[in-house]
Amino acid sequence: MKKAAVRAKRAQVRFGRPPKELAGEVDARILAAARKVFLERGFEGARIDEIAEVARSGKPTIYARFRDKRALFTEAVTRDMHSRVTEFRRGEMPAGGTVEQRLTGAAITLLHWGFDTGRIGLMRLAIAEVRRFPDLASSVSRQARELSTELGVHLLRGITQRDEIGSLPAFAPERLAGTARTFLDLVAVPMLLRALFELDLKALETEIDEHVERSVAFFLAACKNGT
Repeated sequence: MKKAAVRAKRAQVRFGRPPKELAGEVDARILAAARKVFLERGFEGARIDEIAEVARSGKPTIYARFRDKRALFTEAVTRDMHSRVTEFRRGEMPAGGTVEQRLTGAAITLLHWGFDTGRIGLMRLAIAEVRRFPDLASSVSRQARELSTELGVHLLRGITQRDEIGSLPAFAPERLAGTARTFLDLVAVPMLLRALFELDLKALETEIDEHVERSVAFFLAACKNGT
């Protein structure tokens, strides 16, 4: 009787819904496999069969979690952004030097981090599908904007809160999200947009330092003048 119960439990784990402690691992494997296949095949060329094979999972398991390929792609991109943002936030804030130097150092690091070929590749795929699936691109864009704004708030709060500049109206709690968005729109967005259209990311990276130094100086001047 005892052996039969053990066999039944094993069968349930193997063929049924995984236990709660394994569900996250299954989702991670599926999304990692989806990311890999989408980057290799493109959105149109990717097949759920291949994703299931790479993930060492079954198609029913995938469809139980994601209603279709668009939902899987959106979640794969979102998961990638979440994991990268979490990774970046775990890093240490720049210490020493002026606020301008610390902001410049953080922004340079952020852009080099953003120039990941896989991350840029996923965004290009979303843009390529905008005509057929406008909701796909808009969902990815919205998620990217929300997550990047959260990251911008984290950076500005960490760098300015212990400095005199942190007392300026632009860095007040109720305005910090808008200030962070402005910071990112000035410093990060122009270079990341160029990265979407230029194949040689290494060559583009050589322009990061000069662009960031110029943009940070302009941003801080605007904050000090109350704009």
